[in-house]
Amino acid sequence: FAIALVSAGLFTSLQSCAQNEDKSKRPSPPAKVSEKIASGATITIDYSQPSVKGRTIGKDIEPMEGQVWRTGANEATVFETDKAIKVGGQTLPAGKYALFTIFNGDDVTVIFNKTANQWGAYKYKAEEDALRIKTKATAASPAAEKLRFDVSPNAVSFVWGNKKVSFPVS
Repeated sequence: FAIALVSAGLFTSLQSCAQNEDKSKRPSPPAKVSEKIASGATITIDYSQPSVKGRTIGKDIEPMEGQVWRTGANEATVFETDKAIKVGGQTLPAGKYALFTIFNGDDVTVIFNKTANQWGAYKYKAEEDALRIKTKATAASPAAEKLRFDVSPNAVSFVWGNKKVSFPVS
């Protein structure tokens, strides 16, 4: 009984410490961008910024060719819109979504998944997708050491290493 009691206490204290973790001290720290687009909707992207650190994207670090990527690090990137918007000409209702991508060369599938609160892409389920669009990756100039998202009046883009991915929003 004493061993079980000590084990339960240890488990509870470890969980408490994990919940109070300072995310800014992670190797891939949190970042957030929030902007109003031309249609009047506010888009907020909450993500963690991995760093290239001399590694090769697609070989040493994500995204891997043909695999679902959380489009960031740590928890899945969260894409939120306060009003329904058009993404690549398709309607995305107001709400919070996990933002995933799949790279196949320069062809990129951008995925808005209904399960916004999830760790990475480990429990990703395609049947929970709210919307998928296709776009192209282009050369980034300059290259980005850290993943960076930008929201402009008519587009969302991110730069990671030597690739830039953009998609229209309205």
